[in-house]
Amino acid sequence: MSYRDVATRPVAAWGVVAVGARMPVAMAPLALVFLVRERPGGYTLGAVLAAAYVVGEIAGAPLLGMRMRAERARPQLAAGLAVGALGFGALGAFPHTHPVVLGAAAFLAGAAPAAAPGGLRALLTSLVPEHAAAQALSAESVLTFSVWAVSPAAVTGLALGVAPQLPLVLAAVLMASSVPGLWMLPAGWRSDENDRGGESMVRIMIRAWPVYVTGAASLSLLALAELVLPALLEQRGIEVGWAGPLLAGLAIGSAVGSVVYGLRSWPGRLRTQSMVLMFAVSGVVAVVALMPSTGLIAAGLAVAGLLQAGAMLTRNLTLREVLPPSALAAGYSVMYAAVGAGYAASGSLAGGLLTVVAPSTAILAGVGLTLVLTVVGVLGEVKPAPSGGGKPSPSGDADDGPERAPVRGGGDTESRL
Repeated sequence: MSYRDVATRPVAAWGVVAVGARMPVAMAPLALVFLVRERPGGYTLGAVLAAAYVVGEIAGAPLLGMRMRAERARPQLAAGLAVGALGFGALGAFPHTHPVVLGAAAFLAGAAPAAAPGGLRALLTSLVPEHAAAQALSAESVLTFSVWAVSPAAVTGLALGVAPQLPLVLAAVLMASSVPGLWMLPAGWRSDENDRGGESMVRIMIRAWPVYVTGAASLSLLALAELVLPALLEQRGIEVGWAGPLLAGLAIGSAVGSVVYGLRSWPGRLRTQSMVLMFAVSGVVAVVALMPSTGLIAAGLAVAGLLQAGAMLTRNLTLREVLPPSALAAGYSVMYAAVGAGYAASGSLAGGLLTVVAPSTAILAGVGLTLVLTVVGVLGEVKPAPSGGGKPSPSGDADDGPERAPVRGGGDTESRL
């Protein structure tokens, strides 16, 4: 297996559009904090604005994603990104306006383009042969983690070195620039609305809930690393300024893990791979919470990022197995909302615990939540198949045992990569 089928001009054009659409998302929470930090109660207001933005994403992704249609995806994506750019532009242009107005603009900036990640992912996989889907998703993960590695430094440098509103102005420009870039790509992707067998989109999304639960679990660990790491460093007597480089190491580890995962086939079903990787990441993060030195914490976070990339990729690949093609964009959007909810839940739990327990204990509690979500998701995927099993899976393998009934007909929902 190689990335030869992904190294094409259409995929490169897709990458340019994706950077413009996703860089603002990575910049937004920290940029909102810097926007208002010099106002009275600035940090609290910044946290509220960031929360409004995330709530907008969580609400907008499933609502708009389930309305997206493959054949006319371009105008829907363009409209969402354009309105999102207006939301970012309003935040940058009117930084001193009433907090309620800022909150509304933050919500709009999060909600309007929230279906874009799912739509762009579906568009990416349509640009490559079916057998190269894993490599395409791996390349997407590398791009995403690279953007998340660069964004904090860009926001901090612009906000502190030039002007607090400049990161949000840049976010607006980037998101707006991605709109004309959509015309470098196909108008949509091929799908058959009849592949759902007359079942409603909402019903299909509900039946795929175990995948979303484990997806939420995968990002809850990232919330622990980002939100509790500074407090953990203080607990260990380490300079808090190391938080930035350590998180960059986490992102780099994730990018490397994404590349490695796409280089070969891995043994076991996707469900099994996901479970093993999630348990491994949880164990590594738990060990990081107990590490006494900067070097050991850095090594632990890099390994956690390496493993987490595989865990996230197995969830996206599982969606391709359990959902019919016409529902993929909606499925990716619901996954986007689910992982956002997992991030928020884990961060809220750890943040609340920080007021009563040590940071290391808060991380361990968050790891416990992750393990619970992982077990619930895995158990939800293992359900007795309908009577008369032995039907072939989408990959052509026979289903010779009790397994989860797929959302679309045809036996086992997972195959070997």
